[in-house]
Order: sequence, then structure tokens, then C-alpha cells
Amino acid sequence: MEGVTEVELIQRIANRDEDALVELHKLYAPYLMAVARRMLRDADEAQQCVQDAFVNVWNYAERFDDSKASCKTWLVTICHRLAINRLRGLKLDTMPLAEWDAPDRQPDHVERVMVRGLVDELEPGDRELIELAYYRGYSQSQVAELTGKPLGTVKSRIRNALSRMRGALEGGGE
Repeated sequence: MEGVTEVELIQRIANRDEDALVELHKLYAPYLMAVARRMLRDADEAQQCVQDAFVNVWNYAERFDDSKASCKTWLVTICHRLAINRLRGLKLDTMPLAEWDAPDRQPDHVERVMVRGLVDELEPGDRELIELAYYRGYSQSQVAELTGKPLGTVKSRIRNALSRMRGALEGGGE
């Protein structure tokens, strides 16, 4: 499949080409597995999540719009949402992406590295809240329950941490 773009693979998947799905799986299953393992921490759950993500790709390939997100971003979004559902106990078979689900733009690699660095630089308490909410998929109410902090405190600390991170990303620093 040399020379075939990811967009072409997804177009072929939309036309029910199983070989294209196998090729896309070879390209992205290891990456999605890393995302799912980070969130779910259980290898079997993570593997099921990745499999469900590719089932969604098969079922909804025609919804992919490369002007809104890269293939990788689209796949990660599907996998991330499925992992959040698993964490919350919903375990939905499918989770189609609506038009409003697509990110405005593809994340920049440098930006992703900077975000990870900014999370690592947060005060330990704020980092814990961000990781619980964004990497583990807990709602703010669940984060409050898990940490024993009042919901208002959790909301304001998450909002303030995200605001500081946004400022640093936009070049304003803290």
C-alpha cells in the first residue's frame, strides 16, 4: 500500500474496503493502544477500546473530514471518547462523531510536547486534578469525590490550571 495516503485509506474504508482497514490498523493501532493504556491501565480493556475504535472507523468512515482534523486526530478522538465511556462504566459499542466533535485544527507536535511539559510543571495538587479529569476521564464531580475536595474548589483549580497553561502556550507565561 505504499504511496497511499491516510485520507485515501479512510475513503476506501467508507467504500467497505477491508484491506484499507487492515492497513490503517497497522499504522495506528500501536499509537491508539498507548493512548488507551494510559487512560484505562488494563491491557485487555485498552485492547477492546482500540478494537471498538476501529469498528467505529469502519461504521462511520464517511463522516471523516480531513479539512477539520488529521486522520490521527480523528482516531485519537474516537479512542479517547470510548476510553472515557469505559472509565465511566458506559461501555457503549459505538460512539459516532458528530460534525461539532471535530477539532478546529490539527494539534501541532511541538504544542503537544509543550502541553505535557506544562502539565508536569503544575503544582502536584493541580496536576492530579488535570490528570484525573483529562487523562482518566473523570467528571469534575467524580474528581471532587475521589480527592475529597469540594466541587467548587475542583472546578476553580482546574479552570485556573488550564488558564495558566493556555497563557503559557499563547506566549504569555504565568
